[in-house]
Amino acid sequence: MPSELTPVTLQGKHVRLEPLTRAHVPALVAAASSGPRDTYAFTWVPDSETSAAKYVDDALALHAQGRALPFATVDAASGRVVGSTRYLNVEFWAWPPGSPLQRGEDLPDVVEIGSTWLAPAAQRTAINTEAKLLMLTHAFEVWRVHRVTLKTDARNARSRDAILRLGARFEGVIRAQMIAVDATVRDTANFSIVEAEWLEVKAGLQRKLAP
Repeated sequence: MPSELTPVTLQGKHVRLEPLTRAHVPALVAAASSGPRDTYAFTWVPDSETSAAKYVDDALALHAQGRALPFATVDAASGRVVGSTRYLNVEFWAWPPGSPLQRGEDLPDVVEIGSTWLAPAAQRTAINTEAKLLMLTHAFEVWRVHRVTLKTDARNARSRDAILRLGARFEGVIRAQMIAVDATVRDTANFSIVEAEWLEVKAGLQRKLAP
C-alpha cells in the first residue's frame, strides 16, 4: 500500500475527519438513526449494527488494496460521530520516466471524494463544507493531484446542487453506469475540480466558512 494512503486525521474548527475503524460501528449506527432517512434515498447508509459493520469492513478492504482512504466524520464541538466520507477510486498513472508532471511515484494522480453521508442535523452545515475543504486541501496540496472527482446519482438533485456549491464543474452524465441504491440501473452525474481551479475553489469555500 502506498505510504500516502496511510491513515491521517484532518482537523478543522467544525469537523474532524479521523481514520475509520471497526470501533466506529456503534456511533455510525447512532448517527444514521438520529433523524429522518429521506435524504438517504440515493445513498447507501447503514441502518443496523450488522450493515454498519459490513460498511466499515468493505471500506477497510478497499483501503488495504490502496484504493480508498475512509474517514469517520466527527462534530468537533460535541465529539460525536455524524457520518462518514472517503477518498476512493485512487489512481496512480504510469508516467514516462522523468516526467515533470509526476509528483512522486507513490503520490496519487487523481482521486474521488465520495461515499459521503451525514446525520440529518449535520447536513447543510459548516461540518460538510469544512470537511470538503480539508479533503480537497489534502488532495491538492499534500498529494498534489491533477483532479478530484465527485459523483452522484443523476436523480439526486440535492447532492448535485451541493457539489456545484463547492465550486466543482459539471462534466456530464454517464448513462447506465452502475447499480443504484434502489436496485435500479443508475445514471451518474460527474463533477470535477482540476488543479488549475483549486485556489479559486479554496477561496470560495473559505468565504463560506468565514464568520
